[in-house]
Amino acid sequence: MKPFTFLLSACLISMVSYSNPIADTIIVKKDPRLDMLVKKQTEINEVTTREARRNVPGFRIQVINTTDRNAAIQAKTTVYRLFPELKAYLLYQSPYFRLRVGNFEDRKAAESYQRQLSREFKQNVYIVNDVVEVNPDRSNEE
Repeated sequence: MKPFTFLLSACLISMVSYSNPIADTIIVKKDPRLDMLVKKQTEINEVTTREARRNVPGFRIQVINTTDRNAAIQAKTTVYRLFPELKAYLLYQSPYFRLRVGNFEDRKAAESYQRQLSREFKQNVYIVNDVVEVNPDRSNEE
């Protein structure tokens, strides 16, 4: 039995050591339609990222800072009613609700809205530094 095991292991070792390197390569054949799908997906990704928003340093106006959630929601409703062009962000940092509005790249535009908002909201309405959303297509036109 031992000579048979020895002979079998010797044969296996010789087969492994003399294997053909060409036989070890793998040939992959793919459908050419896959290349078309990849190209189409690349085009779709290009369009969606171009139209997507980008974030840049800028300014927002903080309208209210309160512990009363209903007051913050009411202030947000008022801002949307009076200034539909401004986007409002209701932030919660325990225990405070903060309402910030606008996406201003320059402080001068934020100051004009701050004066208008101060007439409506008697509390401290002030400009804060923030990361704002900017539409790349609109920023290129300006």
